[in-house]
Amino acid sequence: MSYSKITIETVVLADITEVWKFWTDPEHITKWNFASENWHCPKATNDLKIGGKYSARMEAKDGSFGFHLEATYDEVVDFKKLTYTMEDGRTAMTYFQPVAKGTNIKTVFDAEKENSVEMQKNGWQAILNNFKKYIEAST
Repeated sequence: MSYSKITIETVVLADITEVWKFWTDPEHITKWNFASENWHCPKATNDLKIGGKYSARMEAKDGSFGFHLEATYDEVVDFKKLTYTMEDGRTAMTYFQPVAKGTNIKTVFDAEKENSVEMQKNGWQAILNNFKKYIEAST
């Protein structure tokens, strides 16, 4: 199946080793993996190896809606790149690159067919922005 590709990106004012830890550790994932303050991520697991599973539960704090994201890692290059395939066959690749004042994070993912490309881009970008806010306040 052919999917549209969506790219999101930000520069985080933190060292690559901290970025990697905060991005991959379930204890941290539950603190930033949601798009708005009305949502949260009550549970996450992450088996960070090729063939390992990533799982996160995201839901509205009022319990009105939620979903579970599960994926299998296809590529894990420590401090550089993560690639995974979601249960519906879509893929996502996240790149980590040290830059002058921190770390550039770029994710390229396959759009799903249910929601508009713009809505998906805005949602994933909001989660990335939340990661940036969380790590910069924590380091």
